[in-house]
Formats: sequence, C-alpha cells, structure tokens
Amino acid sequence: MFGGSGRRLAALALLLLMSACGRIIPPTPGPGPAPQKPPVVAAAANALAAGVRPGPGIAGLGIAQADAAGALASFRESCRRLLSRSDGSGLTRGADWQPACSAAPDWPASSAAQFFSTYFETARIGDGAAFVTGYYEPEIAGVRRRQPGFDVPIYGVPADLVRAKVGDAPANSDGKQPLGRYDANGRFVAYYDRTEIENGALAGKGLEIAWAADPVEVFFLQVQGSGRLRAPDGSVMRIGYAGQNGQPYTGIGGVMRDRGLVGSGPGQYSGSMQGIMQYIREHPEDGRDLMRRNRSWVFFSELTGANDLGGPLGALGVPVREGSSVAADPLFVPLGAPVWLSVDRGVANGLWIAQDTGGAIKGANRFDSFWGAGAQARTTAGGMSARGQALLLLPKGTLQRLSK
Repeated sequence: MFGGSGRRLAALALLLLMSACGRIIPPTPGPGPAPQKPPVVAAAANALAAGVRPGPGIAGLGIAQADAAGALASFRESCRRLLSRSDGSGLTRGADWQPACSAAPDWPASSAAQFFSTYFETARIGDGAAFVTGYYEPEIAGVRRRQPGFDVPIYGVPADLVRAKVGDAPANSDGKQPLGRYDANGRFVAYYDRTEIENGALAGKGLEIAWAADPVEVFFLQVQGSGRLRAPDGSVMRIGYAGQNGQPYTGIGGVMRDRGLVGSGPGQYSGSMQGIMQYIREHPEDGRDLMRRNRSWVFFSELTGANDLGGPLGALGVPVREGSSVAADPLFVPLGAPVWLSVDRGVANGLWIAQDTGGAIKGANRFDSFWGAGAQARTTAGGMSARGQALLLLPKGTLQRLSK
C-alpha cells in the first residue's frame, strides 16, 4: 500500500493475511463483523468496460461539512497530479478537472459540501457494489543504530538486487524481467528469500538503515509496507517501501486457515492480525516457520520532508490522510477523484479521495480506507471489512461527453 501497487504487498486489513494478496496492510480486529473474502467479480478492462451510469444528485447524499472539509483538503493536494496524469479508467481527461481544481484553493472549508455539489456529478461503475477494507501506518519499537534489545535489522535495498537482462530469464506475466541477482558465475538466480535473509545472507553488508526490537512486528511492518520506528528516547523515524526481493508473497493467515488453526473452536485463533500474532507468540518455533512460508521480503528507506504534511505518501505522491484517503484501482477510479461510500460499517461512510493503489486493490468498487497511525487506527483498519455501494464523483459534464 503506500505509493504504488508494489508497495502494498501491498497490503490491507487482515483480509490480505487471510489470502494470497499483493498489498501491505493488516491490523487487529475492531468491533463489527469478522473480515470476509473480497467478492468475486467478472473481469473488466476498465471503468468504461464495466459500464458507467448516472448516480443520484450530490445534494441528496447528505454530505456532512466536516467530512467534506477533509475531502476538500485532500482533493486540493491531488489536483496537480489530476491535471497532468493520464487517466487509465478512460473516464476523464486532465482538462475536465480544471474548473474544480481552480476553485479548490480558495474555497472555504465551512462550505466544503457545496464545493462538491457545485463541480461534480455522481456515477455508478458497474453495479456499484463496493467492498472496503482498511489500512493504517503502524508504529513499532526501533532505533537508527543497533543497541541492546534492538537486534532485528531493517534493510535498505541491496545493490545486487536487479532485474534480469533480456534472455537471462523468462519475463514475468506483466512483461517485466524478474527480480533477482547474478551469482559469482554470472548466472541470474532468484534473490535471497525470507529464510536466507533471516539466517544472515545480507548481514555485514552495511544495508541496515535501522534496528527493531521485535521480529514479529517487523514481519507485519513488511506486510503493511510503511510505518514509524519509535526509539526509547521518543524520537521517531518514518520508513516506507523501497523494494522487494522478487520472491512470491504468501498470506500466512491463509496457511493457518488451511491447517485448521483459524476459527472459533478450541485451540483455534481468529484470522485477524491480532489472532495470527497471538498464535506466533504462543508457538514461537511454529510461528517462525509460518512467517517463513512468506518468502517475500520488503526493503525500506527513510521518509522525510513531504511526510510532515500528514500521512505517508500514496501513489499520487501526496500524503494520504486519516479518514479521507482511499486506495483504489486506477483502471476504475481516476486517482485524485472523490468517492462516496455507503456501506455496512458506518465509520467508513461518506466522502473519500482516491490517492493510493495496492496490489490487492483490483477491480471496480474495490477500496482500501486509510485510518492514520496509532492503536485506534490499527483497531479500526483491522476490523474494516465492509460491503455496500460506491459512487464516483466526476467533473460535471463528464457523463454527457461519455454518452455521445
């Protein structure tokens, strides 16, 4: 999850742990229904192929001013990219967003709901049936320099992690050359997997950018893809996804489910991150082997500068914000566009801005909501598994143009 599909190995509430996914985001369960698998939907190339039809008037949605004000702040920050980037959904052109983006900087937050009703119309993509999970920015104990009690390395990207030269290995299904390394004989081979790295394959190479206290927390930080390291002196280092070893991702919650360890019976655990962590801590040897079933390893870099504006940087290159930002599939939602959610988890209802992507966030009306950092964010994101309806807010006149 932050800033691109690779980064969320990309990532999402515990749902991603329960299945073989591609993003980075799990958390502890909150109140509400147990997480569910995402719905299986028919594949469509993009929003146009899925079908686009007019939705209800924005004035009738009952957008709360506080909700609209947060969305307006995020929309302002997205405008620069909205105006310049190509829209893979096929719905909009850069110029379509110009009227709203020109008005946004000076529009008062106190009448933010009117801003959206003035410049936008709603559209339903496909049947509009939405599935929403959650993600957050974790905080774990960590320091910049190794010291007693902080012995778990957090690595930057190794210089020998490269893509194969054409002809040295078959291309991936997406046409890209695979990631790996060249051995001493010049042969292209798979990069070190989780077990090899934990056993010291990268030790002594100066790749450590920080050290953490708990290997289990580091594992889930990698699943999340971004987070904060808090030192004993209270200082915080923010780190984000910088690369991945090219090995396949395995959702260990799914492995536990296949072994009969997940459920409500005696000796079983919940499929949430909390339940998975409980199992790992109560069964350290089996837990270590379980984590090693996920051969993927995520490398990090320190995040500075722009991140002082708010949350971690999303795929648009602007900070994602608590309660205002969602990840979406850019083939179905123009990144930077407002989205209205009406689902069975009330806390997720309202207006959001699509500012991020994720490897497991695919298809029409599939969203991942961002809940910030801290214990409450972890709880809310972890319990987020909601179904309902979604509306996409497009610049006025878009639907008329598309209908011609």
